[in-house]
Amino acid sequence: MPEIYVDADACPVKPEILKVAERHDLPVTFVANSGLRPSRDPMVKNVIVSGAFDAADDWIAERCGEGDIVITADVPLAGRCVAAGALVTGPTGRIFDTANIGMATAMRDLGAHLRETGESKGYNAAFSPRDRSAFLETLDRLCRRVKK
Repeated sequence: MPEIYVDADACPVKPEILKVAERHDLPVTFVANSGLRPSRDPMVKNVIVSGAFDAADDWIAERCGEGDIVITADVPLAGRCVAAGALVTGPTGRIFDTANIGMATAMRDLGAHLRETGESKGYNAAFSPRDRSAFLETLDRLCRRVKK
């Protein structure tokens, strides 16, 4: 059965994930380095990993595979999950796939370089209602796709 894995630290769309997952009857696993709000829903599992760097990413990447959905804003994790065959989206509804993960990684690396050299302050745009709406649409589409 397909599963939804969520890189839950600082994820702004947890309620939306639960809503869509319930509609499609798909299990959800939230993975984080710190506390998560418990759920009584048997389809929702919370996994707290160690505080080690990338521990949540490693946990997700080791378990996701073909037919699973991963939600993360972390481009390196997205790349690992795409390589494992998972469908990956960010919290803004951005799809990561084999066609664009290379460019996403390159742009991430360029941004990091520009921040390190002081050429860029590295401010991210605020999460907007439009982002939330795009995410809901994307996640619903991915859920329908994995259930076929």
